[in-house]
Amino acid sequence: MAENKYSAPKRGRMGRHGAARMMPGEKAKDFKGTVGKLLEYIGSYRIAVLIVAIFAVASTVFSVVGPKILGKATTVLVEGITAKVSGNGSVDFERVGRILLIVLGIYLASAIFSFVQGYIMSTITQKICYRMRKEISEKIDRMPMKYFESRTYGEVLSRITNDVDTLGNGLNQSVTQLITSVCTMVGVLIMMLSISPLMTLITLVTLPLSVMLIAVVVKHSQKYFKSQQEYLGHINGQVEEIYSCHNIVKAFNKEQDVIKTFHETNEVLYASAWKSQFLSGLMMPFMTFVGNLGYVGVAISGAYLAIKGKVNIGDIQSFMMYVRNFTQPVQQIAQVTNMLQSMAAAAERVFELLEEDEEEIYVENPVKTDGLKGDVTFKNVKFGYDAEKIVIKNFSVDVKDGQQIAIVGPTGAGKTTMVKLLMRFYDVIDGEILVDGHNIKDFDRHELRKMFGMVLQDTWLFKGSIMDNIRYGKLDATDEEVIAAAKSAHAHHFIETLSGGYDTELNEDATNISQGQRQLLTIARAILANNPILILDEATSSVDTRTEQRIQRAMNNLMKGRTSFVIAHRLSTIKNADIILVMKDGDIIEQGNHEELMEKNGFYAELYNSQWTEAEAS
Repeated sequence: MAENKYSAPKRGRMGRHGAARMMPGEKAKDFKGTVGKLLEYIGSYRIAVLIVAIFAVASTVFSVVGPKILGKATTVLVEGITAKVSGNGSVDFERVGRILLIVLGIYLASAIFSFVQGYIMSTITQKICYRMRKEISEKIDRMPMKYFESRTYGEVLSRITNDVDTLGNGLNQSVTQLITSVCTMVGVLIMMLSISPLMTLITLVTLPLSVMLIAVVVKHSQKYFKSQQEYLGHINGQVEEIYSCHNIVKAFNKEQDVIKTFHETNEVLYASAWKSQFLSGLMMPFMTFVGNLGYVGVAISGAYLAIKGKVNIGDIQSFMMYVRNFTQPVQQIAQVTNMLQSMAAAAERVFELLEEDEEEIYVENPVKTDGLKGDVTFKNVKFGYDAEKIVIKNFSVDVKDGQQIAIVGPTGAGKTTMVKLLMRFYDVIDGEILVDGHNIKDFDRHELRKMFGMVLQDTWLFKGSIMDNIRYGKLDATDEEVIAAAKSAHAHHFIETLSGGYDTELNEDATNISQGQRQLLTIARAILANNPILILDEATSSVDTRTEQRIQRAMNNLMKGRTSFVIAHRLSTIKNADIILVMKDGDIIEQGNHEELMEKNGFYAELYNSQWTEAEAS
């Protein structure tokens, strides 16, 4: 089966124009340090980057030399026409042709060098992006659960999508653009000085004016670009949230409130976007105006020098071309500077992720799970998500192989936390958890988790067929094994009623089947996995009473011979458990079977009787 069938469901898309195209003003916290890390990261491609730089310089040199040689052709034409008019000669078209062929060859060589460096740089960039995405994907597999529980899905996904795209685009464009712009400015300056120092001085006078105008525009537009970026994120978040929960909006008649909120945010976005785009759009007219001033100055000074016989007509033509080529790189460098800032900001976020603390996946001399039965012992376990706020204070219990353990208690008592500790999504602060006498820290995490099968209250299905979703519990299972698991979970009947049967394609969020049907599929998946230890966290909470009873019978058959931890709010479903752990405020306050706990007439009896009373009242 293709791997992409089991990629995590998408929880909404981030706006491409919001995160991928970063606006001016987004800067790295440590630009110098981040650039250093980036250079170190692409160190294996340093030779290729050096070749790119050489080809970029060569391309620029050829393009800079072209106008001066082309000016010679103009000079030959003017001299020939003048001589013909005076009757002392004619135009030397052969020489003009040779000059034009040389210019053509120069520009062709420049184009070839530019093409080669672009090809190499694009290849390097995509290889770097490929490697970075691969490392981020592998890093995510090694990250602790607390990292993901403290961040949104979009924030994590943006590292592997938007930030890597921004980094790739920045590398591909800024490196060669910066080299060619600087080389063009230096080369053009040298060529202008070789023609006329006076005209060069007049041209350079306009350069500070250009820089000042760019600085003023950037200064005033920067705050609006920041606002635009911020509110574009708000817009994207609202759209994602509203569309993913559109049925809730309709159910509570909140359409008008949603529209009002969207319009308010959109108004702010419109105002900031308009101002930022308008101000940044002034840059080109200002540059054009300054450039035209330079042309006027060159035209006047060039005419004067030509009359004095100090320059040729062709030199003036070449110089005019150089003036245009000199002012353009100034704007390009300003744009590249902003692009480098955005690229560094994206790289900084990627490196922050890659440098995050990881789980300890492997241990020395790990214990193997082969042959283990499923005895589980919690010994004086102490745990808190925050070391100063202890959730589980002193938890001890001894579970024998094949026993069914029910964990009950009010919300926030620590029931699900116990399961997370058992599977080492988190590590205990004090005490230890043993499986068949072995501390779970002595197992490789992946090896440990092979022992567990899970059915959670939240149903996670993937885009693909029903057959593939069930088979996720055991990828090498035959179709017959999948169908048998579905029958055990009482899912076979409803699957057969679907138009495509087991080949029915589930959409992105599996909304084309009911919540209860989705739960049945996850139960079938757990049955197929056939793990020695089962964890059932409110596994039947989303199905009707009749279906719940059938699933309960199937679960009872499934749990025979296996250690099972069942978290339940409906206490009627766990009456037959071997041990019932009653939790409150992170501690086990009662334990025993149903009859023993009812005889104690304690907290469990109070919970059970209250549910029974509510059931009768309803």
